[in-house]
Amino acid sequence: MPWNKDDYPDSLKNFMAPIRNKAIDIANELLKDGYSEGRAISIATAKAKEWGEHHDKQIRKKGH
Repeated sequence: MPWNKDDYPDSLKNFMAPIRNKAIDIANELLKDGYSEGRAISIATAKAKEWGEHHDKQIRKKGH
C-alpha cells in the first residue's frame, strides 16, 4: 500500500515533516522493489533519519 503525506504509518507520526516525507518516499520505492511493508518502513525510517542528520534537519517533533 503506497503512503503519502496524509496517510502514512503511525510509526512516522512523531517525525518532522521533511524526515517523514523522505521516509515515505523511500518506503514507497522499497515496496515497488518487493519489500514487505514492515521491512520497508524499518529501512526507510533509518535512512530518513540518516538523511536528516546529514542535512542538519530536526528529526523528531519537540517532546518526542
